[in-house]
Amino acid sequence: MKVKSAEIVISAVKKAQYPEGDLPEIALAGRSNVGKSSFINKMLNRKNLARTSSKPGKTQTLNFYLINEEFYFVDVPGYGYAKVSKKEREKWGQMIETYFTERPQLKCVVLIVDVRHKPTADDIMMYDFLKYYKIPTIIIATKADKVPKGKWQKHLKIVKDTLNIEKGDHLILFSSETGQGKEEAWNVISQHVYGEQTEKDQNE
Repeated sequence: MKVKSAEIVISAVKKAQYPEGDLPEIALAGRSNVGKSSFINKMLNRKNLARTSSKPGKTQTLNFYLINEEFYFVDVPGYGYAKVSKKEREKWGQMIETYFTERPQLKCVVLIVDVRHKPTADDIMMYDFLKYYKIPTIIIATKADKVPKGKWQKHLKIVKDTLNIEKGDHLILFSSETGQGKEEAWNVISQHVYGEQTEKDQNE
């Protein structure tokens, strides 16, 4: 995937603010501070398009990034951040649920987890939610550069087993520092954006 253009076009909190048109959308979910902004910036070859912050819970809207004028990345608020009020968390939860369940342009959700740690109860809940609504999911296990190469498979197995990943959902090891997994992530995302089938899919 060659990224020729990328810009944030709107930050939405309700359906009326979503972009018009029928361009495909890829949503990005994950707990606060897991590295969603770093993932977006690495994938789009931009340093600060998505603002990274040491303060968790900073994304409070659905941020729509238009890429190559062909599709969107949609960054949703991070979950699992305790210092946000319960009322605020409920508001975000409703906003995310409305988007995930009522947006026909949504083609896939990229669920970002930290490969160093066992997925949290919130990660499991999010994955189960996506599977309940039959939303295709790509799991990105980020921060690979923080784990010795010899332990990658062990950590990936923990992620796979903990989330009980369904057949057909990809699990990709990623690092926003080294670019590990970037090409593989784009290959899988492209299949959802453009409806392309891999050779493996065609043979099944």
